[in-house]
Amino acid sequence: MSNVEQSIDVDVPLSIAYNQWTQFESFPEFMEGVESVTQLTETRNRWVTEIGGQTREFVTEITEQHPDERIAWTTVEGDLKQSGVVTFHYLEENKTRVMIQLDWDPEGAAEKIGSALGVDSKRVKGDAERFKTFIEGRGLETGGWRGDVS
Repeated sequence: MSNVEQSIDVDVPLSIAYNQWTQFESFPEFMEGVESVTQLTETRNRWVTEIGGQTREFVTEITEQHPDERIAWTTVEGDLKQSGVVTFHYLEENKTRVMIQLDWDPEGAAEKIGSALGVDSKRVKGDAERFKTFIEGRGLETGGWRGDVS
């Protein structure tokens, strides 16, 4: 199992950062390798990714979600095993720290070597930086879901 942790400070209020992160279908706009995310229910999403020339499809289930605090998930079907949590931390009125923790199970030699070389960490860092550019450039979220999942 590989573990990736990354944080980034974004210059928007906490609720805007959180609300945007609940808009899973917008993830391809700032996440490298994410081809599409389709929201199936309030807590399930189907992902299509392209990693190292290989297409992967999987479904995630939100296992915990508390507005303006955290979103946690795990895969429930498909060919990629992962779980993670994103937490949101108030720094100032217009500054929020977004912390990403991701655990995933690389399969095959290429993914294992890539993980050992830190390719997954670099990708998550790039995704966090693109999220910062995306949300700061907009100034407002594209939507938001404020539901609570325990």
